[in-house]
Amino acid sequence: MVTIDARLVALYDEYCHSDMSRRQFMARASALTLAGGVSACAAAEQMLPDYSRVTVNFNDPRIRPDYVSWKSPGGNGGTMRGYLVAPATEGPFGAVLVVHENRGLNPYIEDVARRVALAGYLALAPDALTSVGGYPGNDDEGKALQRSLDREKIKVDMTQAARFLRGHALSRGRLGVTGFCFGGGISNYLAATLGDELAAAAPFYGSAPDLGGVREIRAELVLHYAEKDPRVNASRGPYEAALTAAGVKFASYTYPGTGHGFHNDSTPRFVAEQAERAWARTLDLFTRTLGSPHPA
Repeated sequence: MVTIDARLVALYDEYCHSDMSRRQFMARASALTLAGGVSACAAAEQMLPDYSRVTVNFNDPRIRPDYVSWKSPGGNGGTMRGYLVAPATEGPFGAVLVVHENRGLNPYIEDVARRVALAGYLALAPDALTSVGGYPGNDDEGKALQRSLDREKIKVDMTQAARFLRGHALSRGRLGVTGFCFGGGISNYLAATLGDELAAAAPFYGSAPDLGGVREIRAELVLHYAEKDPRVNASRGPYEAALTAAGVKFASYTYPGTGHGFHNDSTPRFVAEQAERAWARTLDLFTRTLGSPHPA
């Protein structure tokens, strides 16, 4: 595991979740004095994502990837586009919505969708930035574009995406969702919104939904939290108390030695052992709730 100065981690988290530009991030990072003579500028560069790393290649013969569009009335643009990946085996399949972070459908999330398909599920990763031209090819612009959109209409778009996937010809009608950061919050939101249309949700470091909607949850939940993530973890206690009071079936895990974004293998925040443990628990959830997978 890479050891990163805690101040740099905190600054990177602020950069990811605010309107701070990359230039501003680098300038503030460069002003830090790091132990051992480490260059603050070089350390900051290493914090930025490297999308050359992939777990499942786009051209892997075990999967069938495609870009698809669907109608999304009431959303930001009336239509949505996303990355649909099916196993190369014969369907129908359990279906899993994969929801991106706060910067659009970047290569990391597309790779996660391919991992889901390789595990035997029909995966759809929608792009919330469809109405503004889609993910622009870099996270800085993607973050700014996503901040420009109506958040409530993004929720509508993601709800429509979930229903599109559930009703897809290759879906057996059993739907799950997983997501990361913003996508983790959307996963919780969909659990509270879709009722019995959703069978499972596995949010990674996602904020809690409106607690008034928790009683509507019918999905089984597996909640993944980083040990050092005060912004997200602040909503954890009340959420879990509400889930317990509502009789929702859920499990909640803290991953020692991790911070926000520990599943994202494109940055040094990635913690391989804990990411693998969380992913195995996620796939176990989908096996229990979506039916036996058809591994690619």
